[in-house]
Amino acid sequence: MPNWPMVPDWSDLVARFESMPPWTSMGGHTIRVEENLDADRYTVRAELPGVDPAKDVDISVREGQLTIKAERSEKKEERTRSEFRYGSFYRSMLLPKGADEDAIDATYSDGILTVSIPLTASSSQERHVEVKKMSRQ
Repeated sequence: MPNWPMVPDWSDLVARFESMPPWTSMGGHTIRVEENLDADRYTVRAELPGVDPAKDVDISVREGQLTIKAERSEKKEERTRSEFRYGSFYRSMLLPKGADEDAIDATYSDGILTVSIPLTASSSQERHVEVKKMSRQ
C-alpha cells in the first residue's frame, strides 16, 4: 500500500478559503454579513461574537464604501481543541445609491453588529450637455 502524505482536514481547508477574500492576507478573517435593502434603508448585520464593540470594533465610511474592522483576542488557556477564530476581522462593501453617509447608526446585541443607513431620494437627474463646435484658426 502506498504511503500517502498527510492531508489537512477538508473542512479546515474550506474554512480557510471562506475567510480569505482576494483583498486580505491569510492572517485576516472575513466578517460574515447579511444585507437588506429596503426602499428607505440599507441594513448590514455582521456576526461578531465575543468582541467588545466599544474597544474592538471600528466602522468607517468613505466615498460610498462601508468598512467594518474588528479584533478578537485569544485567551491564553490550555485547551484540547478550538475552532474559534481569533485575530483581525474585516469586511468592506459598497453602499447603495442614495445612502446618507452622515446618518449611519450602529448597534451591537448578542454577538450581532447591526449597521443601518437611511437612503435618500436620488437627487441626480438626467441632464443634457450642449456640445460646442470648436472653430479652427
